[in-house]
Amino acid sequence: MAAAVSIIPIHAIKGRGTATQIAHRFSRDERAAFDDGWGTLEDGVAEAADRLPLATQVTFEDCKSAITHNDSPDIYFDYGLNPYRGCEHGCVYCYARPTHSYLNLSPGLDFETKIIAKRNLADVLARELQARSYVPKLIALGTVTDGYQPIERDLKITRSALEVLARCHHPVAIVTKGSGVERDLDLLSAMAARNLAAVYVTITSLDGVLTRKLEPRAAAPHRRLRTIRALADAGVPVGVSVAPQIPFINEDMEQVLQAAWEAGARTAFYTVLRLPWELNPLFQEWLGLHYPQRAARVMARVREMRGGKDYDANFATRMKGSGLWADLVKQRFEKTCAKLGLNRERVEHDVSQFDPGLLSGQSSLF
Repeated sequence: MAAAVSIIPIHAIKGRGTATQIAHRFSRDERAAFDDGWGTLEDGVAEAADRLPLATQVTFEDCKSAITHNDSPDIYFDYGLNPYRGCEHGCVYCYARPTHSYLNLSPGLDFETKIIAKRNLADVLARELQARSYVPKLIALGTVTDGYQPIERDLKITRSALEVLARCHHPVAIVTKGSGVERDLDLLSAMAARNLAAVYVTITSLDGVLTRKLEPRAAAPHRRLRTIRALADAGVPVGVSVAPQIPFINEDMEQVLQAAWEAGARTAFYTVLRLPWELNPLFQEWLGLHYPQRAARVMARVREMRGGKDYDANFATRMKGSGLWADLVKQRFEKTCAKLGLNRERVEHDVSQFDPGLLSGQSSLF
């Protein structure tokens, strides 16, 4: 899919990652503005952009299943749990944006403004955990969309799922950019005391100006560092994700790792930028809007680590890339972690404590 030519003024985005209703890959039609020579295109697009429906719309669904199953060899968890479809954080690089295509919605503006909330998630989760065929393994919460995006403050769907997991002593690992995770410290600290919980806070950069463009509705970098400190002080094992690494955009990985270590993080991981499906033209449009002077340079380096392509889904390289730049990022990460002491101890999750009977009041005696 070729990169779109952007004609959207930056001011029209107003706190969103994109202002583009890009057609998804299942669409029959794709529409674009056309300059008829009368000079009305620029004014018309700007006027339309100012009227874009930027308010978040929440739709509720009754999900049929709660736990997702993963068999990708390059992902550390087998089970996932995502309370929402779409994410109000609006991260322009989010690899989950193309999932909105399956809902007949745009991976662009729709992904961050039209959120689907799974209102019955806790009930379905409890039912699945009590199934005789269920084999307990670590559940990763928030791996596709963030469980602590702004609407969670009111809906509390993530908390209701955590309450189920806590009740039956099931281990969970959370990945988030949201400071709202601090609300659930009561649950997480109690679970962590039993080796049942860990949290990983994503910090792409310490540069607030950059992150406001990259992740417009996520917590500010300094606020995420405070979240790491709060989690660590509460006894919750906490790590930092410095993902994704984007060539010539967020280049302060060492400083992020240092700050996270000082705040209390003891583990870390990273990935490099990946641009599947509709995310590719969306990200290139973002580059053209915010960093036009370096856009070609960024994409040239992306293609260098993807074997000449904008994206390669090969399991062996999709997370870390390949080539000189990818190797350099790996060396920087590993040397900084070794220097600081990150990743010296692995977080262990105790699956043996899982007791589904606690969900029905019929706990096992053994």
